[in-house]
Amino acid sequence: MIFLRHGQSEFNLHFSATRVDPGIVDPRLTPLGHEQAAQAAEVLAGRDIRRIIVSPYTRALETATPIGRRLGLPLTVTPTVRERYAFVCDVGSPISQLRADWPDVAFHALDEVWWPAIEEPQEQIMERAALFRAEMAALDDWAHTLVVSHWGFILAFTGKSVTNGEILEADPTIGPPRELAWRH
Repeated sequence: MIFLRHGQSEFNLHFSATRVDPGIVDPRLTPLGHEQAAQAAEVLAGRDIRRIIVSPYTRALETATPIGRRLGLPLTVTPTVRERYAFVCDVGSPISQLRADWPDVAFHALDEVWWPAIEEPQEQIMERAALFRAEMAALDDWAHTLVVSHWGFILAFTGKSVTNGEILEADPTIGPPRELAWRH
């Protein structure tokens, strides 16, 4: 399967410069982030992708949208692949707002408020990654899946730290990473 970290968000732009949470709720992509999404759509156009799974955060949806259009595939939204709730940017948008912004995307499996109320412990994101790993490994066609996600979830799943717009291949039949470095 293929992981794609969302393009640069307003949060990423400010946080990388200051290392201080800028307090942006569910940030959108920057112009660079939109360019990264377009580049990913171009790169992934030649791959045999049959399923796109995406986090419900705006930055992930904005990244996945041009890819879904390019490949002619719907977006399957699941909070399982969302970011670890640790910063203000990890407060999401209510489903009613997401439905208004993406009327062609199905949000049927999500509650109006789908993100946690408090900071998520590292163990919990590791459990989510393990659950997702098992779900994907059970599919015969997991190799044809694109997952548009976030730094923390991809780290929990693969053990690798990825940059905005970076593409990473992963095998869900391989066990969890042995060591993780949560600071980046």
